[in-house]
Amino acid sequence: MVLEAKHINKYFKKPILFHVLKDINFQVEKGEFVSIMGKSGCGKSTLLYILSTMDTDYEGELYLNNQLITNQSRWHLSYIRNKHIGFVFQFHYLLSEFSVLENVMLPAKKLAEKSLLDIEHDAMQKLEMLNIDHLAKKRASRISGGEKQRVAIARALINNPSIIMGDEPTGNLDSYNSENVFNIFKQLSDEQGLSLLVVTHDQDFAHKTDRIIQMGDGKIIT
Repeated sequence: MVLEAKHINKYFKKPILFHVLKDINFQVEKGEFVSIMGKSGCGKSTLLYILSTMDTDYEGELYLNNQLITNQSRWHLSYIRNKHIGFVFQFHYLLSEFSVLENVMLPAKKLAEKSLLDIEHDAMQKLEMLNIDHLAKKRASRISGGEKQRVAIARALINNPSIIMGDEPTGNLDSYNSENVFNIFKQLSDEQGLSLLVVTHDQDFAHKTDRIIQMGDGKIIT
């Protein structure tokens, strides 16, 4: 089991008390590709922020690789996020003045568990895997939207995480590039046993994943 949520409840306290997530329970297994769907405001992104350890103000228990990570220190959660969780968002968040290669290297440099030479080698491997190694020296501001999202995926993979979490990763892409991103994710799941958990409004995308978690009114419906 890579990820497990047990009895997760979340309240917004201002301006009035609001129960936003209600007794959320589910698991993601190794190599499983799971999507989360539901109407706007149903709590999908709020749940993802909790699962990714960026929001710690919740009730319940969260396990990553069978280790309880609820109530861990902020420093330890930051380490877990960088080491074990890769993020792909709707917006790529690349540093435009840096090269593609430098952007991919950043999380590994922050983790500081390898030499700079090894990090550069690993980053080039990820770019090759995604067929964008020819862009390595280009500035991030000089590549297309579809290429930027591939670079964001390479960056998410640099520390060989246990799970990739995506928040509308195809939301800004046309159908051709959305299909490319899906195929990359599917390949990572099938060939490398990587777990993926993706919040999406894209029904075509979701219905090709292994499982859909349907949310409504702060609860898991199916």
